[in-house]
Amino acid sequence: MSRQRFIVSRRAALGLAAGPALVAAAPRAFAQPRLDRVSFVTNWRAQAEHGGYWQAQEAGLYRQAGLEVDLRSGGPQINLSQLLLGGRVDMAMGNGLGALNFVRENIPFCAIAAIFQKDMAVLLGHPGTLPNFEALRGRPILLGAETRATAWLFLKQKYGLRDEQVRPYTFNPQPFLADRTFVQQGYLGSEPFTIRAAGVNPDVLLTHDAGYEDYGETIHISRRLISEKREVIQRFVDASMHGWDQYLKGPAGGFDTSAANRAIRAQNTDMPAEVIAYGTRMMNEAGIVRSGDAATLGIGAMTEARWGSFFRAVSAVGVLPASLDFRRAYDLSFVNKGIGRA
Repeated sequence: MSRQRFIVSRRAALGLAAGPALVAAAPRAFAQPRLDRVSFVTNWRAQAEHGGYWQAQEAGLYRQAGLEVDLRSGGPQINLSQLLLGGRVDMAMGNGLGALNFVRENIPFCAIAAIFQKDMAVLLGHPGTLPNFEALRGRPILLGAETRATAWLFLKQKYGLRDEQVRPYTFNPQPFLADRTFVQQGYLGSEPFTIRAAGVNPDVLLTHDAGYEDYGETIHISRRLISEKREVIQRFVDASMHGWDQYLKGPAGGFDTSAANRAIRAQNTDMPAEVIAYGTRMMNEAGIVRSGDAATLGIGAMTEARWGSFFRAVSAVGVLPASLDFRRAYDLSFVNKGIGRA
């Protein structure tokens, strides 16, 4: 499909007189540009960590790219895999491990961009109790089921930890707050804020810094759709990367993000403005989006070297079979174009 089509109708009237011919042109009549429609669903309710997409939407970047984007929020009752595999949405947010699981299940879907060079998963300890990952030894650790089946296997092997340390994490901070010996999982833009509001300034370790270098907030899509709408998908990726560049620079960088933040709060009425501001600050301070390969290759960067390194780390602890062809998990052709690089 063409990006924008303008149909111009000109009418000329010739008048004969004693002298040069006079040519009168009627005003140009422009047809409305045709917008290509695509849909994308995030991995949770609207939040600052999705801000680049909302910026692209509210700042008109998608429309400037000839797109009408159906931007949907995920949530606890929304099965992203079913939506994506069933063709009810064109693209969905995921992570690197999810794309590798597509390969394991022989499903023809892949990742085409990675917004987060560092996943925002963290481990939290009471002040002065968790200076490094070695301090996890012997401590009760509150973990969710997904983390126990993935990052925990890596941490356990690397730091000599034991399954007996693990307790269920119910997304309630009270058990952690009540016991200084506890460690709990969290998300950099949320749990640390909540725990500080309760009067505890926690030690925070980014799981990425232990060497568990999964890509976060990847864009997943079917290979069929890549084949059928490559140029349209490229426009979506480019406009989204520009949206992220603007959102993270914000007013200090000359970009108005207020409309994007209003849209986030309209989608998620439980999201206070101060949590949005905190999440945005954490993404910038921790280099979640612009670090690593993205510093030179641009926002959304992915490389075969990084994919290979992560695959070897997780396959070594049994998360994935070592025989897996990890190169089928991604398509690098949509990114590494320098958009928003540091």
